[in-house]
Amino acid sequence: MTDSALKLRFGLVGLGGAALQMLPSLIAHPGVTLAACADPNPQARERFAEDFGARAYDRAEAMYEDRDVDAVYIATPHGMHRSHVVAAAESGKHIIVEKPMALSLEDCDAMIEATERNGVRLVVGHTHSFDPPIRLMRALIRSGEFGQLAMINNFSYGNFLFRPRRPEELNTQAGGGIIYNQVPHQVDVARLLGGGMIRSVRSMAWQLDPERPTEGSHMTFLQFESGATASLVYSGYDYFDSDELHGWVGELGEERQPGTQGSARAALAGKSAEEESSMKRSRSYSAKPNLVPPKHPPHCGITIATCSGGDIRTSVDGVTVYGPEGIEEHVAPAGRAFPDKQAVIDELLESVIGNHEPVHNARWGKATMEASLAVLESARTQQEIILRHQVPVND
Repeated sequence: MTDSALKLRFGLVGLGGAALQMLPSLIAHPGVTLAACADPNPQARERFAEDFGARAYDRAEAMYEDRDVDAVYIATPHGMHRSHVVAAAESGKHIIVEKPMALSLEDCDAMIEATERNGVRLVVGHTHSFDPPIRLMRALIRSGEFGQLAMINNFSYGNFLFRPRRPEELNTQAGGGIIYNQVPHQVDVARLLGGGMIRSVRSMAWQLDPERPTEGSHMTFLQFESGATASLVYSGYDYFDSDELHGWVGELGEERQPGTQGSARAALAGKSAEEESSMKRSRSYSAKPNLVPPKHPPHCGITIATCSGGDIRTSVDGVTVYGPEGIEEHVAPAGRAFPDKQAVIDELLESVIGNHEPVHNARWGKATMEASLAVLESARTQQEIILRHQVPVND
């Protein structure tokens, strides 16, 4: 980290869809410079290097040896997260790793050990618990103004399972389906709002389309140690779209046209597995993005928190409070670029400068994965699963 500019020099590991969504916030952030990238696709990495005056590597491990890289953003396939995080920590790099943190709790433990032993900071994100409305909702709950938190309700319907996928993304054991890709968003939101300490999980999950043989929907009940509860519902089959109830503002905060339900399913109709994989590969880095301010904050469907003194609901531009005095709108602070993932970068930067653990650190990430994996286990056994590795919110 350069002392004079107080900037983290970032290297990107993986230049696919996740990196493309994080890139505008990295470019726009005054505490970041883009120093390097690593990706097996030569066209993507060479174009990135040209656009940003960065160094390009074909392997992450080679980039980790670069002394002019302070921090890395890891956006590789889920099964690679453990090896990439451990290697980055051994090289003294601070880390943002995309969700899911890993595919198993054993992998999470290896990542915790490596980051703590090497004294580097790790943030697990992006999840939607970083969204400005969720952070605002957390602040209102924590203020005590609305009394005791009783219930959290989050539900989201969309087209997740019918976006172009590689074959392994439709294989649960390889990290496919909603359990590893969407459930961590919902669990992280519930844990942040509920204080972090989930006691137990009871869930059902379904594979409703034989041509997409992985979990595409679930209904889950979380019990917190505090006595609060959360209900989580997700369906990604591209039928009903819950953006209809959110002013037709999409997950990233984009304004959408009504009546587009089913378009993702239609676009894949008749496509072979290779054609679908090719569509997925086409979403690699190809050009420097134009920076535009976000019109609306991102969201994870509809989220409602019920307290003894009122209800708080995410809205198009923040949260709506329904209290004894009536209805009141609270506008969430806007980010610098669309899509707005600024809070992820802020959390890492502040933890490095302030020499303190971030909220979404490695132990937090393990706790979220424990609950997410319990969704799958509970659905399989039809039993309540007691959790043992939860951690509280580090406010």
